[in-house]
Amino acid sequence: MKIKIINPNTTWSMTEKIGLCARQVAAPGTEIVAVSPAMGPASIESHCDEALSVPGILDEIRLGEADGVDGYVIACFGDPGLYAAREAARGPVIGIAEAAMHAASMIGSGFSVVTTLERTCGIAWHLAEAYGMRRFCRQVRACELNVLDLERPGSDAYRIIVQECRRAMHEDKVDSIVLGCAGMADLCHAIGRELGINVIDGVSVAVKMAESLVQLGLVTGKHGDLAYPLPKSYSGMLASFSRH
Repeated sequence: MKIKIINPNTTWSMTEKIGLCARQVAAPGTEIVAVSPAMGPASIESHCDEALSVPGILDEIRLGEADGVDGYVIACFGDPGLYAAREAARGPVIGIAEAAMHAASMIGSGFSVVTTLERTCGIAWHLAEAYGMRRFCRQVRACELNVLDLERPGSDAYRIIVQECRRAMHEDKVDSIVLGCAGMADLCHAIGRELGINVIDGVSVAVKMAESLVQLGLVTGKHGDLAYPLPKSYSGMLASFSRH
């Protein structure tokens, strides 16, 4: 089985970290391919960043389909381009926010999301609403860290994230904490041990969900609105996406 992890930003150090975390939970026999697109933002911290990351994601889906990939994970907590990716892919495509929120809803009555910047909290709330998770999501908390702070040697990011997770435990009265950035994937177990609470990394959960769906022989439905896109021409920078 081949699972492709797409980090929609172009920061390779983060992609390598995400790939390592995915391989640590993947079943024997599952090949993890972790990639960043050739085009896109260095980090994703706004609606604009998300929109500009989608062509790169879809290009990686195209390459994956040609390479025989069985399933995909979109490793950004905004789940950018998720439905477009599902249209383009035969196998299952899982977003890490979608996976993490659903997992949290199965192991407790409430969770809080701890993310990077305040300006991205609205995106997490919108996803909770869209995924039917609003009744479980008690709070979305920002650490006021830039995404790339998570990649900077000597950064105080871990201490700041733990501090916010501890506040979530005591103030929100939650059963689990969802880490709201793929760049936090490597911190999950350490934070959980330190605080004594379930801490959920969406990358790991999404990998296991993708594996399970592939093992069950389930593919993305192609008889409704996730059918393959209609053949048509694109122009300018998007000309390579033309289908005939």
